[in-house]
Amino acid sequence: MDSIAATVPGTVISYFPKRSGIYVGSPGLAVLPSGDYVASHDEFGPGSTESVRAVSHVFRSGDRGESWRRVATLEGAFWSSLFVHRGALYLMGTDRGYGSVVIRRSEDGGTSWTEPEDAQTGLLRTDGKFHCAPVPMVMHKGRLWRAMEDAGSPGGWGHHFRAFMMSAPAEADLLRAANWTSSTPLARDAAWNGNDFGGWLEGNAVVTPEGEIVDLLRVDTMPASEEKMAMIRISADGKTATFDPQSGLIDFPGGAKKFTIRYDAASQRYWSLASIVLEPFRGPKPGTVRNSLALTSSPNLRHWTVNSLVLHHTDTLRHGFQYVDWLFEGDDILATCRTAYEDGQGGAHNYHDANYLTFHRFADFRTRTMADSVVT
Repeated sequence: MDSIAATVPGTVISYFPKRSGIYVGSPGLAVLPSGDYVASHDEFGPGSTESVRAVSHVFRSGDRGESWRRVATLEGAFWSSLFVHRGALYLMGTDRGYGSVVIRRSEDGGTSWTEPEDAQTGLLRTDGKFHCAPVPMVMHKGRLWRAMEDAGSPGGWGHHFRAFMMSAPAEADLLRAANWTSSTPLARDAAWNGNDFGGWLEGNAVVTPEGEIVDLLRVDTMPASEEKMAMIRISADGKTATFDPQSGLIDFPGGAKKFTIRYDAASQRYWSLASIVLEPFRGPKPGTVRNSLALTSSPNLRHWTVNSLVLHHTDTLRHGFQYVDWLFEGDDILATCRTAYEDGQGGAHNYHDANYLTFHRFADFRTRTMADSVVT
């Protein structure tokens, strides 16, 4: 596999062959105060324990992402965000697919972790079937914010998601459930977007140019419309969520897949890495096309430009660059990617069921143009 791995874009952090029935999910990324990088991913698929007690792996790099070593394997960790807060490393998500909300803390860079056993030690919510993804943890007006969903509505995937926001005071003990506030959950309406609204999920906590905290979500659409994201407004106290379907649906390249949005003060723009659909690959469902990863940006969250294509493969069935988590580092963007790619053993099960976790550095991101793209 080593010779094949050399052809995979980026640096391979983790790998599972499709015969294992285990697929790479939920890429996470953080930079420690020491400068070391930490990455994470969970396991999903028929060979995993995702629906019972999910497994996640944590990796560390001391050479700016050139090489990686696994430092921890955690049980009861799924769909998790990896982040640094007040010098400590945290992992926040659920304990299994549609399980309880949990958070862990590491004081040694990811080698050892607290265990969420009760409401004092990281077991935050047990009163529903919860869902999320590795999305940003945002500091704003003295609070830490993280978007979440539950499966509280009727119907299957997409239809059942209700969106809400969790937040806690920045100085609080994040392992104590009592310190977290949850907003009202909002269900989708199939009639939104001209009767083309399959569901919303995997939201981003983002601060608008006006200083308001919002939840920007992936929207499941069909080819009847362009890809969209939804903007839910969150009250300053974190308790109330509201959505206006007339103003809250925004054209967003790659909006039918999971994305991460962050603000860059140097350029005064919002940036994303999104799995867009190029014209030759348009099909019946944009959420299933993940062979092109683009760097995109916006001055105001409402008007987006595709700046450059950074990853691409001509095949859409067994190749995918998706669920990218990323951070700014000076003039570069650091990213971890759930990558489906050939491996000399039959490749990935499909574009969705990825066999690799890969690391990427996209240098000089602010000046990249379409002329710098990996394909014309």
